[in-house]
Amino acid sequence: MKINFLRSINDISAAHWDALFANNSPFTQHAFLLALESSGCTQASTGWQSQHIIVSQNDQPIAAMPCFIKTHSYGEYVFDWTWADAYHQHGYQYYPKLLFAIPFTPSTGHRLGFCDSIKTQQQKSNIITFIDQATRKHSHALSLSSCHLLFPPSTLSNSLNEHGWKQRTGIQYHWFNQQYHCFDDFLNKLKSRKRKNINKERLAISTQDIRMATYTGHNISEQLMNSFYRFYQKTYLKRSGQAGYLNTAFFQSLRTNMPDNLVMFCAIKDEQVIAAALCFKDSNTLYGRYWGCEQEYEFLHFETCYYQGIDYCIMNKLTHFDPGAQGEHKISRGFEPIQTFSNHVILNPNFSQAIASFINEEKKQIDAHMIHLQTLSPFKLEQG
Repeated sequence: MKINFLRSINDISAAHWDALFANNSPFTQHAFLLALESSGCTQASTGWQSQHIIVSQNDQPIAAMPCFIKTHSYGEYVFDWTWADAYHQHGYQYYPKLLFAIPFTPSTGHRLGFCDSIKTQQQKSNIITFIDQATRKHSHALSLSSCHLLFPPSTLSNSLNEHGWKQRTGIQYHWFNQQYHCFDDFLNKLKSRKRKNINKERLAISTQDIRMATYTGHNISEQLMNSFYRFYQKTYLKRSGQAGYLNTAFFQSLRTNMPDNLVMFCAIKDEQVIAAALCFKDSNTLYGRYWGCEQEYEFLHFETCYYQGIDYCIMNKLTHFDPGAQGEHKISRGFEPIQTFSNHVILNPNFSQAIASFINEEKKQIDAHMIHLQTLSPFKLEQG
């Protein structure tokens, strides 16, 4: 086997890359990574230098991983700022580091793709071992402090944990379709108080003379995407005090090159779009990703980012709605706490054990919090 670290996603053809990630996920598509790179959102000057891994055998690609050299920790959603601070306080450099992740995307999904000929677990395990060894060697050669894998499926996370990539856990809140036929089917599974609260929030939209509309694929026009982008930047600036990570070229590239994966929920008042949520979809899952509004209206965020997505999943028979990171308030609206994973290799032995101890203690707290969150379920107890 041979490994290459690509400095651009264009160093491999879309056909070869997408064949390795034939899992229908929008975020590992060549077009998505190219949209980030060609728009300038991921490049060395923004702290995201591509280092995509290609494993080859007999000059044919057999595995791949999206990867970047990072010079900061922004846009990751698994927070390691305290680790960086500890490094710097002791006179060491934490950056640059190696990051296996989808930029600005806290969604669990495949991070390692295989060609069709890699079928057995033993074959996959051999490739993971090879990547582990090659990655450590590459990181030492470049004087990188550490290697990180964000939001992988549990199988890959567990496998790398066995190779010494310390597993870290987190919590998100996802919605699952229990074969509902309509939104009322979903509501009827909820406790009375929760059901009434959702009905109240949804009614408030119409009483404010706001109507909702859904646009998909090529129906998302350039003008509509520009309006969404204006909302996105305005809302991001208001909440964080800085501009959003992503630019208009990125969003227009998505509209042009992967329209079948896009869903936009729009709020309309006085025949003008006043808010929008841009989501992605695959054959099973809706992913809530970006949101923005012209001005705040009562419960508009909940309707646009949560209830419209739930309704869309039910009507289109999608089994899963991943609305994005954080938000314990989602539980009362029918979302369930789930565990997420990341993995970490700290190459400096002076810090490796200390960070491992931190992760162990953090996991105890997360496990206890997960037990508490289960008690907050809005769903009625099943009889029998």
